[in-house]
Amino acid sequence: MEDPDYWRKVFDKQTGTDVKLTDEQIEKIHNIASGKYPTIGYNPYEPFLDIYSSQKEIHPIDNRPEPKARFIPSKDEMRMVSRMVHAIKMGWAKGPKNKKEEPKAYDLWASEDALDNVTKSQLSRMRVHMPAPKVALPTHAESYNPPEEYLFDDEERKKWEEAEKEDRVLNFMPSKYDALRKVPQYDKFITERFERCLDLYLAPRQRKMRIHADPTDLLPDLPNPNDLRPFPTTLAFYMRGHTGQVRAISVEPVHGELLASGGEDGTVRIWMMATGRCIKTFQMDGEVTSVAFSPVADRTLLAVAYEGKYVAILNTGCGDRLHVQQTETLLAETPTESQEDGAIVTWRKSKDKLVLKMPNEVRQVTWHAKGDYFASVAIDDIAKSVYVHQMSKAKSQCPFQKRKGHVQAVTFHPTQARLFVATKIHVREYDLARCVLVKKLITGCKHISSMATDANGENLFLGGLDRRFCWMDLQMGNKPWKKLKHHTAAVRSVAYHKKYPLLATVSDDGTAMVYYARIYSDFSKDNELYPVKRLRAHERTSNDLCMLHTTWHPTQPWLITTGADGTIALFTY
Repeated sequence: MEDPDYWRKVFDKQTGTDVKLTDEQIEKIHNIASGKYPTIGYNPYEPFLDIYSSQKEIHPIDNRPEPKARFIPSKDEMRMVSRMVHAIKMGWAKGPKNKKEEPKAYDLWASEDALDNVTKSQLSRMRVHMPAPKVALPTHAESYNPPEEYLFDDEERKKWEEAEKEDRVLNFMPSKYDALRKVPQYDKFITERFERCLDLYLAPRQRKMRIHADPTDLLPDLPNPNDLRPFPTTLAFYMRGHTGQVRAISVEPVHGELLASGGEDGTVRIWMMATGRCIKTFQMDGEVTSVAFSPVADRTLLAVAYEGKYVAILNTGCGDRLHVQQTETLLAETPTESQEDGAIVTWRKSKDKLVLKMPNEVRQVTWHAKGDYFASVAIDDIAKSVYVHQMSKAKSQCPFQKRKGHVQAVTFHPTQARLFVATKIHVREYDLARCVLVKKLITGCKHISSMATDANGENLFLGGLDRRFCWMDLQMGNKPWKKLKHHTAAVRSVAYHKKYPLLATVSDDGTAMVYYARIYSDFSKDNELYPVKRLRAHERTSNDLCMLHTTWHPTQPWLITTGADGTIALFTY
C-alpha cells in the first residue's frame, strides 16, 4: 500500500532517513513560498496605539523638581579661575606677544602677475582690472626721414593749416631730417600724454565676456556606423575584360542578375553579377559612352551610345527565353519605315538591333520608367542637344529649340512625365505633357558632371567637377539642402539605391564615398545624411582619371564602380 504521508517527508542527508514534517513546519513552508512571514499567526499590520493623544494635558508627564546642583556655582570653574588668578599674581601668565612690523619694500622689477605678498584688497582690484588700450604704433609719416610721398606740398600744407583740429587726418605735419640727432624735441609730447591720461580715467571701458567653448561640442553627434548597416565595406572581386577606360555600366533593374558595361575599346559586355563572368560581348563601331538597361522587366533591351553619332537598342539575348523572344518580336515590329523624309534622327534596323543616327555625338542615354521613351544628350554645346525618342513609333523629337546652357546630363522623373535637365550650373525641371518649365534649381556647383534621383523623384543628387556633391530637396526650395566636399578631385558619378537609404559618389581621387541617406516622407523630420565608408579599388591613369561611373544593385546593398584602368569592381557588405 502507498504511503499517505509521502508528501510531507524530507530526506535527511545526515541520518540517511526520511523525516516526517509536522503541521507547523508545513505551514511555515507554505508561508515562505507565498511570500509571507514564516512565524505562524504574525500580523505585521497590527493597530497603532497612540500613546500621546491629541488632547491637551493639564499636568506634565514628568514633574520632578530641578536638582540643587543647577543653582550652585560650578566648583570646576572656581578652581580654574583661582589657578589663573594665582598665575597672574606670581607673574607667570604672559599676554600675547606683539609682533614687530617689518618695513615692506616695493619690488620695482617684479612681474605684474606675481601674487607673492599680495593683500586681499590688491587681489580684489586685480580681478576687476581692465588693461588700458595700447597706443597705436607709429606710421611711416612719423618717421624722421619719411618717403617723399608722405611730405606735404604747399597746397596740402595750406589745407592742413586751415582745417579744424578735429577734422585733420594727422595731428602733426610730417618733417624730414638728415639724421636722428637733428630731430628737435617734440613740443606736443606733454599734451598728448595728458590727453591719454584723461581718456584712461574719464572714458568708460567695458569688459567683453568671452565664451570658452570646447571645439568638440560644436561638432554634430554622429551615430555609430554599425547601427546604419548594411552598406558595402569589402571589395568582392574585379571584372576584367575591357582594354582601356570603362566609361559606363548598367544593372538589370529587376533582379540584378546581369551587368552591362561599355568601354573605350568599343565593346559592350554582359556580366553575371553572382560570378563576375563575362557571358556575352557586342562589338560596336566606336567607343562606347553610355549604356542603360530598359526598366521593363519582360524586355531584354539595352540602349548603347557610341562614337560615330549613333545610339543602338540591343537585344542582350540573356535571361528568360520568353522575354528574349518578346524582345525580338518588339524590335521586329518597330515601324522604322514610317519615318518622315529629311528627319534629323534616322531609325533603321540592323540584324537584332535598332540603330539611331544622331546629328551629334551622344554623351548619355537614359530610359523613362515605363520603357517606351528614352532620352539622349549630345556632347556639343548646341541648342538641340537633348532628344526624346519613342520606341513604339520610331520617332524622335527635340523638346528644346533655344539654348539654355551646355547640357551635361538628363534624367526622367520616376513617376511623372517630367524631365530634369542639368547644365553646368543650373538644373531645370520641365513638364513634358504641358511643355512648360516647372522649376529652375540653383545648385551652387561650378560644373555639374552627373545627376540622380530617388525612387519618388522628390530629391535630386548632383556631382560636380569642382569636387562638390549637392543634395537638392525639391520640396524645400530651389537651393541645395546639403553641399559636401569630401573628395579631392572631380566627382564623376552619383547613384542612389532604390531599396536601401544608401548614396554613393565616385571621384578621380580614387575613392568612392558611401553615405547613409535616409529620406523621410514626414515633413516634421529632417533628412539624414552621414558618411559611413570610403572605398578604394582603382588606380589613377596618366591623364588623372580614376573612377568614372558607379551604380547600385537593385536588391542588395552592393556597389559597382568602373575605372579608367579597365576594371569593374564589386563591393559587398
